[in-house]
Amino acid sequence: MKKFVFVLSFMTTICFSQNGNSGAKERFPVFENCNSKDNTDLEACFYAEVQDFVFQNYVVPEVLVQNNFKGIVRVLFEVDVAGDFKVVFVNAIDEELIKETKRVFGKFKKIQPATYNGKPTFAQYNFSFSIPLQKNEVSVVSVDSPIANDSKMQLTELDNIKYKKFDSPEFRSHLNIPFSHSYYSHFDAAMNQVGSNNHTASKPYTYTEVGKYYSIEEENQKLSKKADNWFARKLWNENMVAIQGEDYWLTLNPIVDVQIGKASNNSSSYTYVNTRAINLRGGLGKDLNFTTTIYESQGRFADYYNRYAESIKPAGGDPAIIPGIGISKSFKTDSYDMPSAEANLTFAPSKFIDLQLGYGRNFIGDGYRSLLESDGASPYPYFKINTNFWKIKYTNTFIWLKDVRPDVTIERTYASKFMANHYLSWNVSNRLNLGFFESVIWTNSNDRGFDASFANPIIFYRSVEFASSARTGNALLGMTFKYKWNDKINLYGQFLLDEFSLGDIKERDNSWKNKYGYQLGAKYYNAFNVDNLLLQLEYNHVRPYVYSHSDPITNYGHNNQSIGHQWGSNFKELIAIARYRKDRFYADAKLTIAVRGYDLLETGDNSNYGSNIYRDYDIDRFADSDVKVGQGNKTNIFIADIQAGYIVNPTTNLKVFLSCIYRDFNPGQNTATVFNESTNWFSIGLRTDVFNWYFDY
Repeated sequence: MKKFVFVLSFMTTICFSQNGNSGAKERFPVFENCNSKDNTDLEACFYAEVQDFVFQNYVVPEVLVQNNFKGIVRVLFEVDVAGDFKVVFVNAIDEELIKETKRVFGKFKKIQPATYNGKPTFAQYNFSFSIPLQKNEVSVVSVDSPIANDSKMQLTELDNIKYKKFDSPEFRSHLNIPFSHSYYSHFDAAMNQVGSNNHTASKPYTYTEVGKYYSIEEENQKLSKKADNWFARKLWNENMVAIQGEDYWLTLNPIVDVQIGKASNNSSSYTYVNTRAINLRGGLGKDLNFTTTIYESQGRFADYYNRYAESIKPAGGDPAIIPGIGISKSFKTDSYDMPSAEANLTFAPSKFIDLQLGYGRNFIGDGYRSLLESDGASPYPYFKINTNFWKIKYTNTFIWLKDVRPDVTIERTYASKFMANHYLSWNVSNRLNLGFFESVIWTNSNDRGFDASFANPIIFYRSVEFASSARTGNALLGMTFKYKWNDKINLYGQFLLDEFSLGDIKERDNSWKNKYGYQLGAKYYNAFNVDNLLLQLEYNHVRPYVYSHSDPITNYGHNNQSIGHQWGSNFKELIAIARYRKDRFYADAKLTIAVRGYDLLETGDNSNYGSNIYRDYDIDRFADSDVKVGQGNKTNIFIADIQAGYIVNPTTNLKVFLSCIYRDFNPGQNTATVFNESTNWFSIGLRTDVFNWYFDY
């Protein structure tokens, strides 16, 4: 038996819990020899006892001694709530050293566990020691000191990295909160109190915006389950990996979306979604935050949804574009492979401004739908500037888009186009908010690229578009409002103006040139004095030819999808939504009653009724006057969508759910693409809810 010198480097990596509180009373684990020590001395006594025990019991394998082995053994161990020592991980170059390390730590007797707020809890530590023995005594150095070995200085930078107790710094960061209608409803009421000076239409929110009115961390703590082991903590309460150091933090979580279901009259025996993803989030200092998510997904849906996805397929051999996800490949015989990614880098140089460089989606509005900018299209690259001061929030977004139609695809390269939009939100009073929106889309014609004329964040786009682009761009104007009747009832709405003719308005002949849409809605929080019950009623009305343009490439679309309302134009819909949650249980219900007008033919005189935003509105237009919503193949639509489930982990928003969708689709005339159909679609699944699935097409 030959002993060795070891150097102890203790670092508490996940000590006590992730939801730390600097004012909470904590106590280190207590060995029998430390019972007489004051609480302030327990830490040093704990370290000393571990050092001494390992030194006295560790046996270096003889073969390593004979070969003059030199190296470092690193151990991550835990003292659980019962006071038992458990090895979590051993890092050593030789398997025999790993076995010996586990043997020694298995000999520790049970001690008094650590406590947090007076209750027993687990504690984890990093422990490093060097081989071989140089002196027949214990040598302990500060974590800031190098380790001596054979008269040479051994670097200890890696071992000496200091970790802090993870106290959920993301909830105080400028990072975006993943946008999910269901999740945002948790803090919608708090964000819409009378007298609050915030701006709820521009989404996604950042944690700092929400944190002023609603503590996500405290709400998660209320839902926290008692968990005595690592797996249970990670499943029910915590991030999978959480690291916090000096002015930085990182979290790493798996993202899953596993669904299986059955749809009536479906060509396949079952529907499914199989998504595996990884999400990395972090912060460097107080001002720089980042997140990235990489998805690998396969799926097959109800037939009506599959047909729509295939109807907007891109040029080339890819079979479909999955709405909100992107271009898909074929998978097996009747499924789609739909890889995707999202990312965001946020820099907040002052309390007034944050800058975001991202790949994802944005949303403007207080409703379930948005006529101005929706998250129903595929992700896209964007640069966003948020300026917040006084009663104003001013959002500038510069976006890179794609047109993937065969008409504009050259040598397998999709056409590029660009969008710049401004949204100014103004809190006029304690109750009234007004918003003003303008947007312009232009193409890369003549190698125009991203036109610097639109880079100025304070400008009127309509005049600039006319002056700089020879009228080849497409500009839209919009307005939003929200009125807080009281803390429980909010009224909201939008108005979108794509084009209008004052002369034709005076004629009152419903000219096709009067391209506009509007939204009216109301929300009732804690309805009928039932906590966490949200009721919502919303009406959307979009006239024919809205979002389209004389040159289809400059329409208000991306990847064959509308950037505004997902349905494009020529429709009216009434939506009723109810959301309720109790502890970790939740239920959402949504009813949609709508009328849409479809084209009967894709080409031919008077065949363009204004529903397809990718058709040139100057070609085959149905009529110049007497243009009404629902013209063409008038279709009545009824959709009922009910979902109920249980929040498995509130930190990651992991849910197990059961969903039921009923869709009745009743056109005036059956065609090859639009025909009478009723669908019942049942699904069950496990999902990390970090984006919106829209199945209401």
